[in-house]
Amino acid sequence: MGNVITKENTGLLEQIKETINKKSVELLHLQFVDIEGILKHVTVTTAQLEDVVEGKMMFDGSSIKGFSPINKSDLYLVPDLNTFTVLPWTVEDGYSEARFLCSVSNPDGTLFEGDTRNVLKKVVDRAADQGYMISVGPELEFFLFKTDEYGYPTTELSDRAGYFEPSPKDIGERVRLEIYRALKAMGFTIEASHHEVAEGQHEINFKYADVLTAADHATTYKWVVKTIARQYGLHATFMPKPVFGINGSGMHVNMSLFEGNENSFYDPADKNQLSEKAYQFIAGLLENVKSFTAVTNPLVNSYKRLVPGYEAPCYIAWSASNRSALIRIPAKRGLATRVELRCPDPSSNPYLTFAVIAAAGLDGIEKGLEVRNPINEDIFHMSEDIRADLGIENLPGSLEAALAELQANEIGLKTLGEHVYREYVALKKAEWDNYRTAVHSWEIENYHSKF
Repeated sequence: MGNVITKENTGLLEQIKETINKKSVELLHLQFVDIEGILKHVTVTTAQLEDVVEGKMMFDGSSIKGFSPINKSDLYLVPDLNTFTVLPWTVEDGYSEARFLCSVSNPDGTLFEGDTRNVLKKVVDRAADQGYMISVGPELEFFLFKTDEYGYPTTELSDRAGYFEPSPKDIGERVRLEIYRALKAMGFTIEASHHEVAEGQHEINFKYADVLTAADHATTYKWVVKTIARQYGLHATFMPKPVFGINGSGMHVNMSLFEGNENSFYDPADKNQLSEKAYQFIAGLLENVKSFTAVTNPLVNSYKRLVPGYEAPCYIAWSASNRSALIRIPAKRGLATRVELRCPDPSSNPYLTFAVIAAAGLDGIEKGLEVRNPINEDIFHMSEDIRADLGIENLPGSLEAALAELQANEIGLKTLGEHVYREYVALKKAEWDNYRTAVHSWEIENYHSKF
């Protein structure tokens, strides 16, 4: 069990020890995610660093959603040394805390198949076997709500500003600045920060990275946003559609494949400057998107965002520039050439989301799929008949429908593995059934006095 200490790791470990001494780090948070992507951690002292690095920290997997049965509950945390970072909001005179993101292993040292970080690692290995490195740049939107006197979230938005509006209307500007500072101190390269379209909605963009690092960054980003917002008496939520009648929050996923230092999606001779592999990758996404929507859009609430009228993509089509299409190709070319999938939302588990998207694209390349014609017109304002004539289908309209698609096709089981697939489907079926049988406020308002 544990890490294999290579020469490279030894050098990195020495740097970590130096930082621990220099920054007076006393506590280490060992972090990992459950099947839904919810961050968990156990805290130890730096005196236990050697045991931590060797993967000797055991925990009860039966208490983690989607992990182990009680009779096989012992699991171990294996830290990724590259994810070590001091937590800037803990730094005081002579004291600070740090964290590692971890993968999960079995007692015999093999990777635990229920760990979603390990699921993504398998897709990374699949791409590497074909000579590819997967690059991802996610864009996660979030809302800020006021909290009550006890610190619990209310339904009152933090501001009434709109797209790109500055202070004083954008009250969240100061919160974003502190989030930026924290992320920068943790090694992020921040590219943009702004108020989004909806009231109380925000976005902070960080630089693309290899797919595993990008998933680590997305997980860290959500945690930091929530932590800093709380310090300002606000609640940050990555719920896709927290308010009826305004835009929801998405997590657009920009993805490309690299072969060495070359972007496999770029071909300057093509009219769109896209390579054959890029078109095949797009075709793989279009072919499989219904089958993985239950992963990229995992909540009952996700499907209240994927409706016409709020800029969210709900029609299966692609375009070189059209923002009403499910897939678009941002304008930059060369090394920056990428495919943007616009349906995922930030409530999803980044490790699983990036895994199924990459697997679907690789599937298109492996099978040599041909992409359908692009749709450059505004799909949102097309009639249903025109969309039907053009062969434009809809994404699943509910979690129930998305789960049916996931179960009807092989990409989910093939990518997630039997353990995660089984646990995920069971979890989401129970969630849908709970929602289906609950009595909601809308029903009371519309039926209680009428009938």
